[in-house]
Amino acid sequence: MKFRHAKPAAALLAGTAALAFAAPAAAQSSQDIDSDTELSEDASPAEDGIIVVTARRRTERITDVPIAVTALSGEELVRGGTLEITEIADEVPNLTLEVSRGTNTTLTAFIRGVGQQDPVAGFEAGVGLYVDDVYLNRPQGAVLDVYDVERIEVLRGPQGTLYGRNTIGGAIKYVTARLPDETQVKVRGTYGSYDQADLIVSASTPLSDNFRLGVSGARLSRGGYGENLELGTENYNKDVWAGRGTLEFDSGPLFVRLSGDYVKDNSNARQGGRLLEGRFTGAPVLDNPYDTRAGLNVVDQEVEAYGGALQIAYELSDTLTFKSITGYREDASTSPIDFDSLPAADLDVPAIYENDQFSQELQLLVEGDRLSGVFGVYYLDANAYTAFDVALFTTGDLIGLPGLNAQTLGDVGTETYSVFGDFTYDFNDWISLSLGGRYTWDNRDSRILRTTFIGGYSDLFDGEGIPIAVTSDFEGEAKYKEFTPRASLAFKPSIDHTLYVSYSKGFKGGGFDPRGQTSAAPDFDGNGTVSYDEQYRFLNFQPETVDSYEAGWKASLLDNRLNIALAGFVGKYEDVQIPGSIGFDSNGDGVNDSFIGVTTNAASADINGIEFEGNALVGRDFAGTGSRIGFNWSVGYLDAGFNEYVDAFGNDVADERVIQNTPEFTAHAGVNVGIPVAGGIVDFLGSVSMRSETSQFELPGPLDQGAYEIVDLGVVYTADSDRFAIGLHAKNVFDQRYIVSGYDFVTGTVLGLEGNLTAFYGDPRRVFVTGEVKF
Repeated sequence: MKFRHAKPAAALLAGTAALAFAAPAAAQSSQDIDSDTELSEDASPAEDGIIVVTARRRTERITDVPIAVTALSGEELVRGGTLEITEIADEVPNLTLEVSRGTNTTLTAFIRGVGQQDPVAGFEAGVGLYVDDVYLNRPQGAVLDVYDVERIEVLRGPQGTLYGRNTIGGAIKYVTARLPDETQVKVRGTYGSYDQADLIVSASTPLSDNFRLGVSGARLSRGGYGENLELGTENYNKDVWAGRGTLEFDSGPLFVRLSGDYVKDNSNARQGGRLLEGRFTGAPVLDNPYDTRAGLNVVDQEVEAYGGALQIAYELSDTLTFKSITGYREDASTSPIDFDSLPAADLDVPAIYENDQFSQELQLLVEGDRLSGVFGVYYLDANAYTAFDVALFTTGDLIGLPGLNAQTLGDVGTETYSVFGDFTYDFNDWISLSLGGRYTWDNRDSRILRTTFIGGYSDLFDGEGIPIAVTSDFEGEAKYKEFTPRASLAFKPSIDHTLYVSYSKGFKGGGFDPRGQTSAAPDFDGNGTVSYDEQYRFLNFQPETVDSYEAGWKASLLDNRLNIALAGFVGKYEDVQIPGSIGFDSNGDGVNDSFIGVTTNAASADINGIEFEGNALVGRDFAGTGSRIGFNWSVGYLDAGFNEYVDAFGNDVADERVIQNTPEFTAHAGVNVGIPVAGGIVDFLGSVSMRSETSQFELPGPLDQGAYEIVDLGVVYTADSDRFAIGLHAKNVFDQRYIVSGYDFVTGTVLGLEGNLTAFYGDPRRVFVTGEVKF
């Protein structure tokens, strides 16, 4: 099997519109409706505060959905000055969204303690990201900029019986609106701190009674929060170009949407700040945590992503609809990851990522008087290629191997088939039963090649390194299958209350660690040689599963002015995949001259918790002034811990390990006071978000972030005609410094001589102005 690179995008015909923006949207998504209003996909907003979602493949009030789901409307996100998907984690309980360490656009996501931190080939995401029902198989390029989005839905707990790929932790869905029936142009701009200057132009027009065309373009830029003192470049800057086109055909029972997108990110490499003085050179810790002295420059930071999607929906009858969702996407990126953040190559990793995917989903939707649901089939064919050098030049000089370098190439193919269904039967107006299931067949093939070089970087990065040893040369294939059921029983004592209990099972397939080293595989049977089967066993990891039990209550009270949702859940997390890197001393001299990727199913855990969300509209005409006052809040609590955690020596160290990226408490509170002014309304916005202590890894260490709070403020004027809006926003008002990710090669695994502990931080205080004009 040869290494495969990303295929040419000859089929821009259909792809995941997984982009930083969406088609021009005329309607808001969190639609307000009367309790007795018949729902339709394009129901118009009314005035009583109930949110509409499509979490169960049909349009429903969020109060009626027996699933823990949060919906954030595009209008709400724009008004609040939300610029990136990671910001929604401030509002959603038990959700962690981070820009992956050392990147600008790779997403790390965790829901209820389940996720995936390492973005290399071979590892599946624990949280599924969808754009208009197309699943994104890889996290590269998934830190989406938020604009022209109708709605974002966050579904917590295992998903897979309703659509797309099975996801073990939950799903995040971007929902975009259909193009409007009339010509519309929208221009939105942002200018603020650190020379931030964004411009987004969206336009759409009907071409005939049935055809509509929409196009969008974006230029997103910002100066760096810090500086690379070694290379003289900005650190934490932003330099993005993006574009999208959409064509829709709507003729009675037939609806077709074809969309394509392109994103190019030329931002500088994001390098971390050291937390320790250099043990070898005495390099000091810098005053500004956003500054760096990283010197790796053998490859530039570049990200390019493009794709498309073709969606077809045909109403076969009043109760049956057939739907086809075809998706294709490619992305390619290069990244200089300087683990030590110093000029010398103490631990430097230039890396290449190339991904492509094709997916096809067919659905039959049923909407009857008492029976509703979906039956579907899903297919995904994806390839992920990762190649990188691990330059340990200072270590090599110490042990007499100048320019010591370990090159790793991993090529992982995924082919998956699944059949799924989920149906709800209403016995009467009070009681309904939902039953669903999914059967998944996952096929994984992997090619792993590791080579030791001396004399510098490998030929992948135009280096002069000389190969001296092949430490891994492995091809393997694995097949997995799993049935994952779901069931829920809902009781509605009245139209505005829903009580439910549910059970769902989540499944994430296994695979092979592309960073593994076959020459380090143990002689499991003790016969003096390491066989292929033993190499396979060393590199392979098995699927993990979650059994989730949930009980909840949702209600719309006080004439729908107060909406609340309460959920309690118990999760049994089995065969937890634990990826990691350990130092490797190949010659026994006491110095780690390489590293080995080791992924095991070493653990089981219990993850239990409670989530409470609410929003209240105090008044639409407060004190007779025409003013409105609204509040929203959320609280998440997780009691998460390992029951078993077997380390590399066979010891159970569960008491010494924690669930990573999973704070015990998350909380949010926001207020919006709207006052009529000069033919429009001025909204005064304020919010505070809190996260308790968070560990970056299972082994607690110096990168762990203590509890912190973020305060945001804003004031936005919107004309009554909705054609003009301008806002002033302040994010992280008190300029909190908080760690969101990092590299720790001093706690447990030691690599390099300098004591390599580097951190990446959340955004500092930013003030910016936004303006939007519609024509």
